[in-house]
Amino acid sequence: MKPLPRIDLSRLHLSKISLRDAAASVLPLVVLVLAAFWIAYQFVKPAPPKTFVMTTGTEDGAYHGFAKRYQEVLARNGIRLELRPSAGSVENLERLAATQNGTQPGIDVGLVQSGSGIPQDYPGLFTLGSVYYEPVWVFYRGAEIEDQLRQLRGRRIAVGPIGSGARKLATQLLLVNQAWSPPTRISDLGGEAAAKALLAGHIDAVFMIGPAESPTIAKLLQNENVRLLSFDRAAAYTKAFPFLSTVKLPEGGINLMRNIPPRDVTLLAPTANIMVTEDFHPALAGLMLQAMAEVHGGTGIFQKAGEFPALRDAEFPASSEAQRYYTSGPPFLQRYLPFWAATLVDRIIVLLVPLIAVLIPAIKLAPMIYTWRIRSRIYRWYGELKLLELELKDRFDPARLKDYLARLDDLEKRAYTRPLPIAFSADVYTLRQHIDMVRASLRAGGSGTLPATAAP
Repeated sequence: MKPLPRIDLSRLHLSKISLRDAAASVLPLVVLVLAAFWIAYQFVKPAPPKTFVMTTGTEDGAYHGFAKRYQEVLARNGIRLELRPSAGSVENLERLAATQNGTQPGIDVGLVQSGSGIPQDYPGLFTLGSVYYEPVWVFYRGAEIEDQLRQLRGRRIAVGPIGSGARKLATQLLLVNQAWSPPTRISDLGGEAAAKALLAGHIDAVFMIGPAESPTIAKLLQNENVRLLSFDRAAAYTKAFPFLSTVKLPEGGINLMRNIPPRDVTLLAPTANIMVTEDFHPALAGLMLQAMAEVHGGTGIFQKAGEFPALRDAEFPASSEAQRYYTSGPPFLQRYLPFWAATLVDRIIVLLVPLIAVLIPAIKLAPMIYTWRIRSRIYRWYGELKLLELELKDRFDPARLKDYLARLDDLEKRAYTRPLPIAFSADVYTLRQHIDMVRASLRAGGSGTLPATAAP
C-alpha cells in the first residue's frame, strides 16, 4: 500500500499566523503592563544603604554607650552604623533638623531626650520610640535638703555643656525654683568632669541625666560624701512639665549590702527617644527597632522586661514603621530571612503584585483581542460582499457585469491569499461559498434577491 503523499503546510496561506496581527493584538497589553510596572516602581524604595549615621552624645555618656551596642546588633546584619559624638540631646535635635531641611545633611538617627524641643519647630522629624527612662540626678555636698531646689540658690552648680539635654532641663527646674539667677554660679561641666569637680569640692551640686548603670552616676551614688536629692513634689513637676515621669529608686536598690541608697528616692525622669528624619529608609527603621528591642528590652532598676522600647513620648509623631512595629511586631520577612534577603524580597513583591494583577487579565485578553482582530477582517470582507449585493439589487447594470465579477474575484483572492491562522479556515471557506453564490447569480444574468448570508 502506497503511503499517502505528504502535505506541505507551508504552502497553505491559512496555516500562517500574521505576526503583524499578533503584535498589534499584544501591543496595547504590553503598554498596559509597562505602565503598571512604572507605577509600581514609583512605590518601590531603593535598596537600603549599607551605612547610616547616628548622632549620640559625649563619648563618656550613656547615649554613646548605647549607640555602640546598636552598632554591634546592626553589624550582624551587614549594616555599618557611624557614630557622631555631640554635646547631647539638644545638639542632636538640631543636627537632625539641619539634615531634614538640607542645610547640613549627613545625620539620619539621633538620641533625643523628651522635652528637648517643640515639635512644631522641627517638622519632618519622627520618633521610633522611647528606649528607657532618664532619671534626673541632683547630687550635692553639704547639709541635706528636701526637694527644695531653691536651697541651691547661691551655690556653684554644674548643669552640663551647652547643647545637652541635662542643661536644658536643669535650667527649667532651677528657673521655676528661682535658683538660676545670681548669686548662683552656673558651670558648664558635665559627665565625668562634673563628678570629679563635685568630689574635689570645686562645685556644690551637679545635675546629671542618665541611667543608673552609668559609671559616673554609680560612682557618685556610692560616695559617702555626696547626697542625692529626692523630688518629693514630683507630681507637681510632672504637671508643670508633661514630658517628665516619676520613677522611684528603692532603698538598697543600688547596693543591698551597703543599703545604697539608705531610703527610697523619688526621681523625675524624661525618656530617651530614637529620632529619625522623614527620609530614613523604612527597612533600616525596622532593623533599628529590632536593635532597640534587643538592647533595651530587658529588666532594669526603673523598668520591667518588655516595657521598652515603646511609644511613650507623645511630643513627636511616630514614624509609620514604628506604628506597624508596635502593633504587629517586626516585619514578616525579617522574622525568617536575613536582612538583605528580606529587603530584596520585599521590593520584588511590591513590583510583582501590581504586575501580576495586570498581567493575568492581560494574558486572558490577548487571545480574545487577537481573535477579534482576525474575525473583524472577515467581517469587513462580508461587509464588502453585502454592499455589492445591495448594489446589484438596487441598480444592477448588465454592462458592468465584468466589473462586478472582477470585484468578486478580488474579494475572493484577498480572502484566499491573506495569511490567517488555520483555526479560521472554516470562516474563510464559508465566505468563499457566499462569494460563489453571488457570482452564480450574476452569471445567471439576474439581479434577484440572493439567498440570505450570515457571517460566521
